[in-house]
Amino acid sequence: MPDRENSVILRTAGDLLLNTAALALGSNLGNREQNLRAAIEHIGALGTVTAVSSFLDTAPVGFLDQPRFLNAALLVETALPPLDLLHELLAIERSMGRDRAEVPAKGPRVIDLDLIFYDNLILTTPQLTLPHPAMHERTFVLAPLAQIAPGWPHPVSQRTVSEMLGALTSE
Repeated sequence: MPDRENSVILRTAGDLLLNTAALALGSNLGNREQNLRAAIEHIGALGTVTAVSSFLDTAPVGFLDQPRFLNAALLVETALPPLDLLHELLAIERSMGRDRAEVPAKGPRVIDLDLIFYDNLILTTPQLTLPHPAMHERTFVLAPLAQIAPGWPHPVSQRTVSEMLGALTSE
């Protein structure tokens, strides 16, 4: 990732302003790989997917009595504003069978889509906090993201994805 300022990066495709969002994906029910691939395909309808990490098998965190996860990260260039992108990601989850009201927080899920970064935007609303407030604590987010955006700086701490991952893996 190129150096970024603490603002939204403006690029254009025709008359549309494009921004790069980093997403974390996870699945631990059904055919995990197929679920991730289907989610990536759906996300492609929201913009241009420019990078996808490998799929990493990880242990559950928080709620431990559940199957292992398959996690990935991707970058998407999109004209959608951050809240609209979030709502579209939640709609994808619902369309793939996730009902957030039916399982415990951090419990088993067909698909989990989290908005991690939206360029270098810092945002706090009742629905969305950017960058994702727990990303720096989650190896299952940082390891795949480091494969595709190792130098992306956290807009608050200014530590890169690789630096945040290194801090976790050295503990």
